[in-house]
Amino acid sequence: MSEVRIIGGQWKRSKLPVADRPGLRPTPDRVRETLFNWLGQDLSGWRVLDAFAGSGALGFEAASRGAEKVLLLERDPALAKSLKASAVRLKAENLGIECTDALAWMRRATPGQFEMVMLDPPFGQDLFEPALQAAAPLLADGGLIYLEAPELLEPPTGFERWKSGRAGAVHFQLFARQAATA
Repeated sequence: MSEVRIIGGQWKRSKLPVADRPGLRPTPDRVRETLFNWLGQDLSGWRVLDAFAGSGALGFEAASRGAEKVLLLERDPALAKSLKASAVRLKAENLGIECTDALAWMRRATPGQFEMVMLDPPFGQDLFEPALQAAAPLLADGGLIYLEAPELLEPPTGFERWKSGRAGAVHFQLFARQAATA
C-alpha cells in the first residue's frame, strides 16, 4: 500500500493510504496544487462533493482548506472503510463518507446543494459524460465542477470551461456554472 500527502490547509503533510486497486490513481500533488491555486487556498463556507473518492485526496484536501462540508462517495467497501479511518484519525468533523455508487447517488440527490463537485471517475469505464450530466444539477449558483479525464471534454449545458491543464495522460479541467441571464 502506498500513500498520498495532503498538500495544504490544517492537515498539510498528513498522509492518506492508497490501496492497490485496479484503476485507482490518486490525483498527483502538482495537479492538486494547481487546482487549489485556481480555487484559492481558503474554501470556508463551501459545500463540496468528491464523487468517485478513491484515496480521498481531493475531498480531504478541500476539507483541510476549510470547506464547511465535504462528502466523499466511494462504492468499494474496503476503500470507504479506509476513508472513514482516515477521517477519524484526522478528526475530520466536516467530512462525511458514504459507501455508494456515485452516479446513482448524484442522480437522486437534491439539486443546488454544493459549491463544487469533484469528479475523478475510473478511467476505462466511460463514466465521464454521465458523471458530468449527473453533477451539473447539484451545483449552486456560481458552482464549479472539477473533472479528471483522458481528454478535454465539453462542459455540460449551462457551464463553461474556466480552467484546464494536463499532467501526463490526464487532462484536468474546471467548469463554472454560467450566470443566468434575465
